[in-house]
Order: sequence, then C-alpha cells, then structure tokens
Amino acid sequence: MTAEPGWDLLNKTELRIERIGLAAADLTEIAAVVAGVLGLPAEDVIVIDARDDVLALDVLRSTVDAYRIAGRRTELLAALAGVQGVTVDDTTSLCSEGMLGWIAADDSAAGDALDRAQVMARQIERTIAMRAIVFSTGPEVVSGMIRDTNKPWIAGRFRDAGFAVTEGQNLPDDGAAIAAALREAGQELGYGVVITTGGVGAEGKDGTVEALLSVDPRAATPTLFTVEQGRGRHTKAQVRIGVGAVGTAIVVCLPGPHSEAIVGADALLSAIALTRETHAVADAVATVLRARLRRTHRTEPT
Repeated sequence: MTAEPGWDLLNKTELRIERIGLAAADLTEIAAVVAGVLGLPAEDVIVIDARDDVLALDVLRSTVDAYRIAGRRTELLAALAGVQGVTVDDTTSLCSEGMLGWIAADDSAAGDALDRAQVMARQIERTIAMRAIVFSTGPEVVSGMIRDTNKPWIAGRFRDAGFAVTEGQNLPDDGAAIAAALREAGQELGYGVVITTGGVGAEGKDGTVEALLSVDPRAATPTLFTVEQGRGRHTKAQVRIGVGAVGTAIVVCLPGPHSEAIVGADALLSAIALTRETHAVADAVATVLRARLRRTHRTEPT
C-alpha cells in the first residue's frame, strides 16, 4: 500500500470530536496535534467550536492524503490525551462526513478499500481520457449553407485511434454559447478531449479562442501568423489556436479550413499520445500548422 496525496475533500472539511473533556485547554495546541497526526501543516487545521463535550475542527485545504489519515482514530485520541486540559475515554468518538470519515475506520480495512477506490478511479480516468466530442462553429454550418466536412473527418480519425467520439452540435459565432458548450462537455458530461473547428481568425466574428479563455484564463493561445490589424475585416492582429483545460477535458480550438483542421487534428492526436499538458500540446499543434501554412500561403509565423 503506497500513499497518494490529493484526494478531494469535496468541501466536507469539518471533524467533530464528541464526548471529549476540556478544562482550560489550549485550542491552538489541540489543532496542531490533530494536524500532526493527520500529516498536515499546523496552520491547515483550526478549532472552530468548543462547547459542552464537543470539539469541532476545520481542515483548511481541499485535498488530503487519504492513506495518511485512514485508521488514525486511536493515534489521534492518544495524542489528544497528552494535551494538558484534554480528557478522552472509551466513549470519545470522531465524527465526519466524506473523506475525513476514514480517520475512524479500521486501518487495514481502510487501506484495502482505498486501494480498490484508486483502481476504480484510474479506470474511470482512462475511460474519460478516451471520450472525445467535436464541435464545428460558424453560421454557415449552423444554417446548413455549407456541408460540415470537419466534424465527421475528425470524429472518424479519433475513432480509428480508439476514442469514443460524439459529434456535437454546430455552434454559432457566439462566445457565450461556445463557452457554455465547452463548460458542459468538460465539467458535466465527462469528456476527456473537446475539439472545436472555426472561429480562430482575426475578424470580429471569430471568438472561439476568446470563449476558451473565458472558461480557462490560463489556456495556451499560440499565434499561427499575424495580419495587419484594422485592414479590411481584421479587427485582431493575429490568427491563433487555443488549448486549455476545462473540468476533465483538454479543449483544443482548431482552424476552420478543412485542410488545416485535419492537419491540426492529426497533430493533436500525436501530441496527446505523449502529454496532456496544455502548453506542450499547443506548441506541438501550432508548430505543425505553421509549417503547413508556410508551405501553402508563404506566411511567416511569429
């Protein structure tokens, strides 16, 4: 059994100790003792209430090492008994919801249960990672004015690579609608890869990258090439792609022209086979697209 930190407390951070005696006890010392037994920094545990025979503490963090806290009831009560002014006996109990409830569990049984939970979590993560959804954007595909060739090609390419792929709805050039679709796919529907095509250009109507940034401000947005801002319909100075993270998904915004979309999709497949770090994936996809654009348009990248 090996420790693996980072189990989400899911906002259930309160630990109650019932039928505990207190007589001029130092609450800061009590919090530090509890933190030490649970393997946490002293400043991450505070006493939030002490009345009658109930002591309530709060863990000021979102994750814990579940293996470190599981089955620590006896050790925790013994440590508290050593604090001046604290009395515990056979009736003293620990109460908590969620992950902190493992403190009161039997050590060996808790370890086995956590091992099984980790195996299941890894299986779920692998399943999610291989679920993809593809969106096309733009009024021309929404209205049916043109045939959408990007979505079926990319979906087929990813299916051939072993992904379970959903062909998502066509999205208008509307930042709020695109952002909502990205958020739903990554945070609610359990996709591991979300791909959009279109809306990455320099015109005012192109807002897919901006929609991604609204849900992931740290998304990578490398420039493919620059244009003269203010000339013609160019309201922006560059054409760029976007790669970010939303919930369980890596989100990738590719160009709309079919030849560029398929080149970008192939580059994406190669990149995510090695890493899902957003900036690394963005660099890999952008490098391939810039090379393609240099060959076809003789455009200098930045």
